[in-house]
Amino acid sequence: MKIPFFNPKLFRLRQAEGRALLVLAAPIFTSLFAQQTLAFVDTVMAGRVSAVDLAGVAVGGSLWIPLLLFLYGVLLAVTPLVAQLYGAGRTAECGPLARRALWVALPLVLVAILLLRQAAGVFVIMGVEAAIATIAVDYLKALTWGLPAIGIFYVLRNLSEGLGLARPSMLIGLASLPVNIFFNYIFIYGKLGLPALGGVGCGWGTTVTLWFMCGCMFLTIRRVGAYTPTHFFDLSQKRGAQGATQVLRLGLPIGATLLVESSIFALIALFLAPLGAVAVAAHQITLNYSSLIFMIPLSLSSAMTIRVGHAVGRGRLDRARLVSHTGLTVTALIALATATFTLLLAGPIAALYTRDPQLILSVVGLLTLNALYQLPDALQVGAAASLRGYKDTRVPLLLVVVAYWVISLPLGYTLALTNLWGPPLGARGFWISLIIGLSVSALLLGSRLWRVERRLS
Repeated sequence: MKIPFFNPKLFRLRQAEGRALLVLAAPIFTSLFAQQTLAFVDTVMAGRVSAVDLAGVAVGGSLWIPLLLFLYGVLLAVTPLVAQLYGAGRTAECGPLARRALWVALPLVLVAILLLRQAAGVFVIMGVEAAIATIAVDYLKALTWGLPAIGIFYVLRNLSEGLGLARPSMLIGLASLPVNIFFNYIFIYGKLGLPALGGVGCGWGTTVTLWFMCGCMFLTIRRVGAYTPTHFFDLSQKRGAQGATQVLRLGLPIGATLLVESSIFALIALFLAPLGAVAVAAHQITLNYSSLIFMIPLSLSSAMTIRVGHAVGRGRLDRARLVSHTGLTVTALIALATATFTLLLAGPIAALYTRDPQLILSVVGLLTLNALYQLPDALQVGAAASLRGYKDTRVPLLLVVVAYWVISLPLGYTLALTNLWGPPLGARGFWISLIIGLSVSALLLGSRLWRVERRLS
């Protein structure tokens, strides 16, 4: 019996592409998950000290994460640029392009350091409690020493992944976890003759770990033969002279998009700060868990960018469409599974982070809302990744601004902190608005992807 509208050949192609995406996404996921676990380790270890230490790390992270994601986003342009060069058989131009991306990374790092070292004034304006603000300021000062390392690491990792070589960053990410736990323990609890720094020690532990990751990635590019054809260390290679301009043109909209998205969460943390340590900690725990789960669609989206870029570089636009459509389908199915997991295990998940019954109750309520936003979140990040593979980044930035800043943030503020829609909902109001904002973003970016594919077909 034939199934109407069923195309066996297309089905087999999508099966094959789905497997290829998962194979490429697996090491990317492991790498991203390992790096995100650094924040998880900070959250758990600070929470074991006190709710104030956890809140200090959370409030500090509300400034650190948006700047870090902006840097990551700008340098993420290296991935599709390298992917298209590699797909077109111009591998020798990949290394010079990545070298010039370093000249983009270092000034951005310096600006980020200067901004983070002025954080005390921001916390005063936002009315953050003095005890929380003190921990947050010192935590950020410690982290600034690791910013140059993460900037260099992002360039080198994106060069590697643009070539389709995702395993090195996976292994480095896994190796970084015990390093981070060890140095967090040393600095937080004052071992080996050092003073006990509490939550601030998380910043120093992370900084040491970032330099470890940078050094490992540098040695990998230097010594592994698979990178030799890129001529990264061959300074006589002049090709790719416009690399810095290309990275900025493509990367600034990506970085701005991630900044727009992440700044929403940063503002939420700051808006909740006057409500006390429990409200901030509940939001931080939920956000931390959400970030861990988000590594799954994010890794798939990175694989989509790479494979779309390779296909476009080869002039195979039909293959590029197959990649994006298959990727969105796989991403949606996985998001439904993770949402179900979150709903069923919200209580045990909350208990992993804290022993405080009041805090556990608050976290369970937020995790329920988080489960509802995982599907639109996965779809919007997948659509944005496919657009990056086509080197389309400016219009997606505008669409995300509308979804987050025009719709989600004003709605969240009024739901959480005002009587406009009824009694203030606190953190729950912001998470409800995030579901709506992400749904709008998914619709707008999906529509943009359809238009781009139709125009190029």
